[in-house]
Amino acid sequence: MFQKRYEGFLKIPCLWRNNSVFNIKQFEVFSTSDKIDIDLDENLRLGKYVERLVSFELEQQDDISVLAENIQVQDGKITLGELDCLLLRNDKPIHLEIIYKFYLYDASVGNSEIDHFIGPNRKDSLVEKLNKLKNKQLPLLYSDVCKPYLDALDLSTKNIEQQVYFKAQLFLPFSSQDIELETLNTDCIAGFYINLNALQQFEDCKFYMPTKKDWLVIPHANVNWLNFDAFELKTKDFLEQKFSALCWIKFKNGELKKLFLVWW
Repeated sequence: MFQKRYEGFLKIPCLWRNNSVFNIKQFEVFSTSDKIDIDLDENLRLGKYVERLVSFELEQQDDISVLAENIQVQDGKITLGELDCLLLRNDKPIHLEIIYKFYLYDASVGNSEIDHFIGPNRKDSLVEKLNKLKNKQLPLLYSDVCKPYLDALDLSTKNIEQQVYFKAQLFLPFSSQDIELETLNTDCIAGFYINLNALQQFEDCKFYMPTKKDWLVIPHANVNWLNFDAFELKTKDFLEQKFSALCWIKFKNGELKKLFLVWW
């Protein structure tokens, strides 16, 4: 399953191009191979798991040399934050923050395209993450407490460029899948979302509920599909706990798609 997760990770592109969002520059990397041969800890949460996939991907690049990863920046006993990765690309130092998210489009939230994308459980949003990057995570590099970490690597902030490797799977409302994205990368659209009230119209479909790490995987037919009744029963616990679930759906014509079944 490592292989399918890595393939799925590579297929999702960066959420925007260049520095078109919040003037935060995207890190572009072009992998020539989708094969992976590392052991990964299944107990890692998804964000850390993705960081390991990125680490492997970077190791395969001839022009990139990773200097340090997951640097805990501490002031005494207080952890102020973490630098995901410091690397050299063609001898140019880069501070890289790695993000992989799932966002759903809700036109009732905010006034802009970026405002409209929220987390599946409505607890976070794209704009909150961008503000945190801009105002907290990226400025950490320039703090006094970070200097000793950089000195140890013979790096100076005046030479380091900051970039993000920000990927996301985007989901549109089932009733509005013709929404045109103007700022974000349309190729990040991974599927649609519905709530329980809309589920009945898919009663002739089959369903599969992947584990959280398999949210990375591109849907394929070789899984144990659930019929509608079994799926509806299985989702009750999730929805009662106000947890939105990513699912695969197989239509009668054999077409496979991703969907989020949301509690709200």
